[in-house]
Amino acid sequence: MKQNISKHFRFTLQALTVLLTFCFVLSAGAAEYVVVKNDGVNVRSGPGRNNEILWEVFKNYPLKVTKRVNQKDGQWAETVDFEGDKGWISASLLSKKKLVIVSVDAANLRIGPDTNYEIIATVKYGVVFTPLTKEGEWVKVQHNDGTIGWLHEKLIWPKD
Repeated sequence: MKQNISKHFRFTLQALTVLLTFCFVLSAGAAEYVVVKNDGVNVRSGPGRNNEILWEVFKNYPLKVTKRVNQKDGQWAETVDFEGDKGWISASLLSKKKLVIVSVDAANLRIGPDTNYEIIATVKYGVVFTPLTKEGEWVKVQHNDGTIGWLHEKLIWPKD
């Protein structure tokens, strides 16, 4: 009887190890994207209010979180933007909303997911959109003014 319990325990432990490893791999592969909650949010050189301010970002500016740490003045997120610039922002100033930003000088917003569709507007570098759906390499997006159209994924960040 004691030997059966030991075998059962070892099997359960092995199964749990495999499950936890699988969960870790899945979570490690999923990028965390956020947006800034307010205008004029400081991006700092390190986690904490005493670190140098590198620049400011505007409301709804999309970022990718690469690391999170707890400090005495709250939780901080190390982030990277669409230009590859890195910095730290207080996590309380971030929202788990995914937006995309135009990463080229000018992008054609189209009525459908192909270059054969009519151009609605030409949008400039740094314009932010809400992604609605994806069809192949095309993303249907909506601007905060209500305009809806399609952009090729090569023209926006993030692509995933």
